[in-house]
Amino acid sequence: MRTRTGAAAGALMLMGAAAQAGMDKVILQVTGEITGSAVELDRQTLDALPQVTLETSTVVTDGTHSFTGFLVRDLLERLDAKGELVIATALNDYVVEIPMADFYDFEVIVAYGMDGEPLPRNDKGPLWIVYPRDDYEVLQDIRYDYRWVWQLSHLEVQ
Repeated sequence: MRTRTGAAAGALMLMGAAAQAGMDKVILQVTGEITGSAVELDRQTLDALPQVTLETSTVVTDGTHSFTGFLVRDLLERLDAKGELVIATALNDYVVEIPMADFYDFEVIVAYGMDGEPLPRNDKGPLWIVYPRDDYEVLQDIRYDYRWVWQLSHLEVQ
């Protein structure tokens, strides 16, 4: 289950501006086949995307949790991403290839909150790729479990 809340039009036109001005720390970099060569996003810029709440279980936590974040496809569309693959990298250098189709076939989010609390860096944060595992039987497969990248720091569109 997911819900959306408001979004400012053209919010990502500020991409990189906040980081360049030193307003906030960059927490996600996007590179590859996008408008521009690289985009560095801070929390303020990510908060300007349409917000989503997703309730699902995970293989690394007990029970069902409520995750707050934004749809990956919303970010990719705003960046005019063209490609078939997204390489997701974590702060600990974990790397996984995710088919671009996943983001359009399912409501995959980048979460920054769980159960109303921010995701701390020492516990899967500040960003975590989360699939709507409980909404689709196909997602209850180990090949999708490997795509749940916590401590997400970089997306490369290929």
